[in-house]
Amino acid sequence: MTQPPETSPAAARGFASDNQASVHPDVLAALAEVNGGHQPAYGDDAVTGRLRDVVRRHFGDRAEVFPVFNGTGANVVSLQAMSERWSSVVCPESAHINTDECGAAEKIAGLKLSTVPTPDGKLTPDLVAAYATGFGNIQRRQPAVVSITQSTELGTVYTAEETAAVAAAAHERGLTVHMDGARIANAAASLGVPLRALTTDAGVDVLSFGGTKNGLLLGEAIVVLNPDAVRGVSFLRKSSMQLASKMRYVSAQLNALLDGDLWLRNASHANAMAARLEAAARTVPGVEITQAVQANTVFALVPKDVADRLRKRFPFYTWDEATGEVRWVCSFDTTADDVDAFAAALASEMSG
Repeated sequence: MTQPPETSPAAARGFASDNQASVHPDVLAALAEVNGGHQPAYGDDAVTGRLRDVVRRHFGDRAEVFPVFNGTGANVVSLQAMSERWSSVVCPESAHINTDECGAAEKIAGLKLSTVPTPDGKLTPDLVAAYATGFGNIQRRQPAVVSITQSTELGTVYTAEETAAVAAAAHERGLTVHMDGARIANAAASLGVPLRALTTDAGVDVLSFGGTKNGLLLGEAIVVLNPDAVRGVSFLRKSSMQLASKMRYVSAQLNALLDGDLWLRNASHANAMAARLEAAARTVPGVEITQAVQANTVFALVPKDVADRLRKRFPFYTWDEATGEVRWVCSFDTTADDVDAFAAALASEMSG
């Protein structure tokens, strides 16, 4: 992706990423609520204890939660805990762990990513079978993990049945399943199902649960759904510099998101704004929507000169320089006015 140009604060509302959105007021209130007195450090506090109960309500009695600072940390620690230094991870070529984490999984965890070309960012059982090979061959990295993203980097969503089929194919071959759930809330909102249906009940072993893209100041969580699939998560979190001393401030945000329906409300709104943007863009001659809009992102083809002019007012990324494909991301704080103003500008530029 190419970086949007610098814009003034007044013109910065756009569609570059849900990472650029504000912090939800309920999350700020939760931080203020726990900001008094002393609490034990490193996760022994009452706020993190409450988070453990909340997570089990969503994901099942065996679920264990490990709050971390960011999504890359969640992914790296998870994959380390699920593999050995001689392991490989089967993932889509477009996966965030492959394209946008600066090689962290390979550098820190010492893994080999076995990347799979896919038109929609999704793995299938047949693709798992084709790329999880070389077992017992001392010359090759040994497949250990299948990693999928929900929703995918291309904005598509795995149904619970699709995830279960991928997980079954992985487990049949002795592999465990990791889900990068940076936008799992958007996927669950899109499908109208609980978080558990897309994870625990579908055979996922470890989840990187995303919060920052859904209204948090900072904070993600490793959610171990199958404790038998990992080892040493606590130690790996510390050695990977992801253990917060004042963990209550990360846990309080996750509680605000998950102990109630804020996660769902935020994600549903972001999805609705993406659907509104897609509908408007489809009416503009010359704009081609390139992926199914199933969560909170819209991919489209527009001329480069049009994209460059639009970016001066509305930040967004060019996803593929070769084709001119762009990505527009909606957030919990995207408004209908934001979408309508951008759609009007898009129509004006395309007709100019």
